[in-house]
Amino acid sequence: MYELKTKETSGSVMEFIESVDHPKKREDAYKLLDIFTETTGYQGKMWGPSIIGFGSYHYKYESGHEGDAPLVGFSPRKTKHSLYFATGDTHREALLKDFGKHTAGKACIYINKISDINEDILRALIKQSIEFLQKKYPSN
Repeated sequence: MYELKTKETSGSVMEFIESVDHPKKREDAYKLLDIFTETTGYQGKMWGPSIIGFGSYHYKYESGHEGDAPLVGFSPRKTKHSLYFATGDTHREALLKDFGKHTAGKACIYINKISDINEDILRALIKQSIEFLQKKYPSN
């Protein structure tokens, strides 16, 4: 049976952020922590060794694969910050037009630093992602 790699852990969010080598990246991680906490209303929790997630939802795919994941999250990676949002949300692209300097993957948005982006759009992306996931996977 498939074992999920990214699970909620009891790791310390503050210890993880303090372990970030670069001072500016660490400062931005604290700022992201504040923005995600204020916007979601959830306290950040560690998911796996390097993702700070907020809230959670249970998903089940048509294939039968199921699990739990954070509603939104971020990780201060060595080169860029990874911001985690819902996959499949078609409204995300419209918000990203005015987001600022970033690159995008399927579920992740990558930024170099917070000063490169529009914080109001970040808050809108967080809210939109949570709304999308709560509609797609309503809690039982």
